[in-house]
Amino acid sequence: MWLEILLLVLGFILLIKGADWMVDGASALAKKYHISDLAIGLTIVAFGTSAPELVVNAFANFNGHQGIIFGNIIGSNNFNLFAILGIAGLISPLIVQSSTVWKEIPLSLLAVIILYFLTNEILSDGPEVLSRLDGVILLILFLGFLYYVFRQFKSDPVHHKIETKPLSTPKIWLFIIIGLAGLVAGGNLVVTNAVSMATAMGVSETVIGLTIVAAGTSLPELATSVVAALKKNNDIAVGNVIGSNIFNLFFILGITSMIRPVPYEIVFNDDLFILSIGTIFLFLAMFVGKKHVLQRWQAAVLLFTFIGYTIYLVSRELQ
Repeated sequence: MWLEILLLVLGFILLIKGADWMVDGASALAKKYHISDLAIGLTIVAFGTSAPELVVNAFANFNGHQGIIFGNIIGSNNFNLFAILGIAGLISPLIVQSSTVWKEIPLSLLAVIILYFLTNEILSDGPEVLSRLDGVILLILFLGFLYYVFRQFKSDPVHHKIETKPLSTPKIWLFIIIGLAGLVAGGNLVVTNAVSMATAMGVSETVIGLTIVAAGTSLPELATSVVAALKKNNDIAVGNVIGSNIFNLFFILGITSMIRPVPYEIVFNDDLFILSIGTIFLFLAMFVGKKHVLQRWQAAVLLFTFIGYTIYLVSRELQ
């Protein structure tokens, strides 16, 4: 068991560092060919920060571990919303941009509702599955979201300026190759050892996916939001979490189901419900007390809700 834990931690380290190295190398390469900050931010940086979730899901899908797939994404979104915003909001009250309040938070709720309809086959009598057609729908919605982000980026290019390290051509390709290798090796280690741990502990892959795997792949978002809160970059702290949640549901699950249709376990409906309630709470919190501010007491509610949710997951597994 201890070996599996060590290998799992090593997998997370390789995933996170691999994504960092790949982004650094690819961004430097793009800068070398005079590609704009806008294009780099919308493609390389955005995709790089979600690479851990994507790689883990790809390995899980190829190996038939559906509980890891949905657990990773839905669990990551709940971790982002409740734990990360809770921790960041306790560090400093988070001022939220009007566009995030009125557009991105409602869109993140809409993404949850759409996933619920697609996976539960509400409009058909078929088995619960995220099909390739569903994947196409999610990716089309993701392109719409990408267009929205493009317009936001274009309206405020200074705020979204991408800082890249000046690297020589050999170093650029070394960063890209090592980064990709780290992602592949890390993803394989995470999935293999998460499944081994679930077997050894006598718990389902679903719970492991919703907790350990989800938290591990969300570490980059946690680091980003905590640093942003410490530096009083409030809109980055909140925008990072909400944007990541939309990205996960539309892009990661869209790509995953295009690889192979993914059977859906009804038990995940409870987790989607909790994610929906948390998103609605975040929206309403913007109008209670200080307008468009996540206050410390509201952040505490989110964090304690996450603790209670984790306890619920364990008790659900023991039933």
